[in-house]
Amino acid sequence: MKKICDFIARWMGVMVLVMALVAIWYPAPLGAIDTWYINPMLGLIMFGMGLTLSAKDFRIVFSRPKDVLMGCLAQFTIMPLMAWLLSQLFSLPKDLTVGMILVGCCPGGTASNVITFLSRGDLALSVGMTATSTLLAPILTPLLVWLLAGTLVDVDTIGMLQSIFYVVIAPIIAGLLCQWYLPKLTHRTVPYLPAFSSLMITFVVGIVVSHTADKLLAGGLLVILVVMLHNISGLAFGYAIGRLLHLSREKCIAVSIEVGMQNSGLASSLAVLHFGAFPLATIPGAIFSVWHNISGALVARWYTR
Repeated sequence: MKKICDFIARWMGVMVLVMALVAIWYPAPLGAIDTWYINPMLGLIMFGMGLTLSAKDFRIVFSRPKDVLMGCLAQFTIMPLMAWLLSQLFSLPKDLTVGMILVGCCPGGTASNVITFLSRGDLALSVGMTATSTLLAPILTPLLVWLLAGTLVDVDTIGMLQSIFYVVIAPIIAGLLCQWYLPKLTHRTVPYLPAFSSLMITFVVGIVVSHTADKLLAGGLLVILVVMLHNISGLAFGYAIGRLLHLSREKCIAVSIEVGMQNSGLASSLAVLHFGAFPLATIPGAIFSVWHNISGALVARWYTR
């Protein structure tokens, strides 16, 4: 079973790509699943993250505050600004611009920890950055979306804050409590969590893509290009900032991956919940979910060469 789980976690990018292709060409099965289920699935992923966090991970924030905080600052500046800049540069319509900004303003994704591990980067720094950016997200994500997209649409910052709390923060707290009160059960469960998270991410991508399949086929090439540039710029600028700060290569790899890989499932969920009048807003998150897992697998091979 452990070997199967390791195989699933290692080939997550391929699974996500296959699921996305299936959802585009045969959207009916997953399209029958209501998008409401995306939130509980994201909550399960965050619950798993809470099970894997420990006091040591939070001590990293205080023992290495410069590394963690500079990495989070890079994430919450580079990715939102690049999302806005690329949307303007390619003259994306309002719906897609909102979706791009949502992706850029979300915290780091849990897949970044797996990719950092495979890239032989600083895993402790990666986990510390993911935890910190996730805890900052209820405040920074709605605020940044309001600043960058507030002139385009009405942004319900309080509603977004509540959504992020219920989908992200509450499940992480539940995971931490389970870890505290049920340590033996948690210890037996943790080795299987990367595979479980990989499967959940794959199904989230499938559901989102199946509900937007016709729109993706009609005009998705430009959006795919913009999403790819967004992700690649995050990876590149993240590494460059690490070098400018004279961080070790392992730390540069961790910052690169943390900045470039977003919690795009959360972006799609927020688009469904708060921007229902703009159906295309879910598309950038769906594409990013597929692409950043592929680019993550590729960049892991590049960094380990």
